[in-house]
Amino acid sequence: MKKQTQHYSTGSKILTCVFAVLSLLWVFPIFEVLINSFKENAFVNLEPFALPDAESFVGLANYIKGLTFGNYPFFQAAFYSVLITVVSVALILVFCSMSAWYIARVNSLISRVFYYLCLFSMIVPFQMVMFTLTFTADQMNLNTPYTIPIVYLGFGAGLAIFMFLGFVKGLPMEIEEAAAIDGCGPLRTYFNVVLPMLKPTLISVGILELMWVWNDYLLPYLVLDRTKYMTIPILVQYLKGSYGTVDLGATMAIIMMSITPIIIIYIFCQKHIIKGVAAGAVKG
Repeated sequence: MKKQTQHYSTGSKILTCVFAVLSLLWVFPIFEVLINSFKENAFVNLEPFALPDAESFVGLANYIKGLTFGNYPFFQAAFYSVLITVVSVALILVFCSMSAWYIARVNSLISRVFYYLCLFSMIVPFQMVMFTLTFTADQMNLNTPYTIPIVYLGFGAGLAIFMFLGFVKGLPMEIEEAAAIDGCGPLRTYFNVVLPMLKPTLISVGILELMWVWNDYLLPYLVLDRTKYMTIPILVQYLKGSYGTVDLGATMAIIMMSITPIIIIYIFCQKHIIKGVAAGAVKG
């Protein structure tokens, strides 16, 4: 018994070392962006892996330049990114959790077909539908930051419904039946009874979808009218000076400002992601 315990202890230590090295490999690109955001543009090109020194260090100059560089205001792009992300995630959480609850409680042919279509949407590559999507979005006037969340709702529904359904199947029917006896209709039962119990999965799905929508480049690039609207990922591409020159120092500063909020949110909420995924996996 002692040998087996020692074996597991040695194995866990080896796995810890392996995952520690892997985590450093994942963090290294972020570290590179950070150090280069404080260096002069010429040194970013010549010595991209070197730490800032007295000659290359420029302080916050790259961040100030990044906020004012180009013809499109950074704060306007940040506003559109926040608007699209918040509205899209809110729509996904409300409608997908409601759909998963309906599929779990109404076991009909239509609900099953709808669920399988949602799963199928997770398999289909985005490149197969992006041209028809662009045409459809233009025809239906979905090419603005105020309407593109509807497109995100369609693309984010597959994963969200899949995660919500696994958790909803484990919820006790007796609570909903008691609510119905007390006079609650379907909507009131959902918002007052079911939705509070979905909190672990709501947090997990919300964080995953938030990271996806905030960092997404291709969908806004294809759908939005770029002469009027840009998100932060699109703005980074247009940070060019005369003759197509790119100020890498300012670009690194913009990238750092765009990824910092998501990193902070993920660090504080990662335990909720694990709890929500585990809850949806073991229930039902």
